Amino acid sequence: MTALPTPLRIALLSYRGDPFCGGQGVYVRHLSRELARLGHHVDVIGAQPYPVLDEVEGPGSVRLVELPSLDLYRADDPFRTPGLAEYRGAVDVLEVATMKTGGFPEPLTFSLRARRYLAAHKGRYDVVHDNQTLGYGLLGLARHGFPLVTTIHHPITVDRQLELDAAATMLRRLSLRRWYGFTRMQGRVTRRLDHIITVSGSSKGEIAEHLGAAPGNISVVPIGADTRLWSPDESVPVVPGRIVATSSADVPLKGLIYLVEALAKLRTEREAHLVVVCKRREDGPVAEAVRRFGLQEHIEFRNGLSDRELVDLYRSAEVACVPSLYEGFSLPAAEAMATGTPLVATTGGAIPEVAGPDGETCLAVPPGDAGALTAALGRLLDDPRLRERLGAAGRERVLANFTWRRAAELTADRYRAAIATGTGQRARSGKGWRYVA
Repeated sequence: MTALPTPLRIALLSYRGDPFCGGQGVYVRHLSRELARLGHHVDVIGAQPYPVLDEVEGPGSVRLVELPSLDLYRADDPFRTPGLAEYRGAVDVLEVATMKTGGFPEPLTFSLRARRYLAAHKGRYDVVHDNQTLGYGLLGLARHGFPLVTTIHHPITVDRQLELDAAATMLRRLSLRRWYGFTRMQGRVTRRLDHIITVSGSSKGEIAEHLGAAPGNISVVPIGADTRLWSPDESVPVVPGRIVATSSADVPLKGLIYLVEALAKLRTEREAHLVVVCKRREDGPVAEAVRRFGLQEHIEFRNGLSDRELVDLYRSAEVACVPSLYEGFSLPAAEAMATGTPLVATTGGAIPEVAGPDGETCLAVPPGDAGALTAALGRLLDDPRLRERLGAAGRERVLANFTWRRAAELTADRYRAAIATGTGQRARSGKGWRYVA
């Protein structure tokens, strides 16, 4: 009889883990849950905004370990100045000094706090899994007995370049270069890592090219949808002409401005409206485009939705859209497809790896092409049979390739590879597992 794999004790690091702040928080939430369902014990070690974690019934467990920063970017008081009583040491001083000089300190300062925490808890964890912090503090964990696995969703240098390309003034470009200064550190750290996970073949190539990682050190582990939640439900009425997208109004690489333009063109020939899952902004290129095209009554921005509300929103749409110029994976594409909602998606970055072939599981268009978006959206809105066929094929693609359980299984395999080859290799002792150098 084959013995079951030994459950692992995992430290999963997340310097910014709120799932409503972006894909990294979604990753931590769902991966930790599925690892626990496989029987592993996961401590999610995070800073503000803290991760939202799911309760798990079964042999494994998920626990949040709060590793607080000074929370300088809190929603109700961004770029705040802490009081003197809040400072706890040199790392706090570094955090404020970097923020005050226009930089983004969190990857570095979180990594320093995480190293201090882990050094104080030797023997507690079998492996450390860093979720794209890539800070100097994580180097050298092996001497504390911790093999390190790191997920890089995609190089942040891609975001940096797209924002620089969209910057209208020299002052804005200088500000962006300072803000993204941490990417130099991330490149230096990446080149010293032996066990890197990424979410797509596209991201693997870009991590090697942009960050200098050895391709042989990078493993592709696709992520996906929670298909128990993201599923079709015929009891939810479909709203005629509704298009749904999850995006960001202030991030150029998300391509929302092209979708706004496409909606304006669509509405010259048919009734259509757009619901965008993101926080509404009153200024910026997207807000200006909404006003310029007179779409205030035809675009709705929603945020703070519960899981059920978000899923039902996608179920209610005739078409889902991912207009991004680039994605390292595209969770919105996988989740939309899992509900059986037909998808229009660009070919930016790794999106085709998720959405599949044009005309089979989605309609694919070039990134940054409002005319192509208009044509594809109009084609789906006008053809119920095509919507039904693509929706069904899209869900089957997700079920076959992109589930969180499969992601957790493959990730656990990478943990065991790191444990077997890392300096902190484990050995069996009479009382359980211990580390040997």
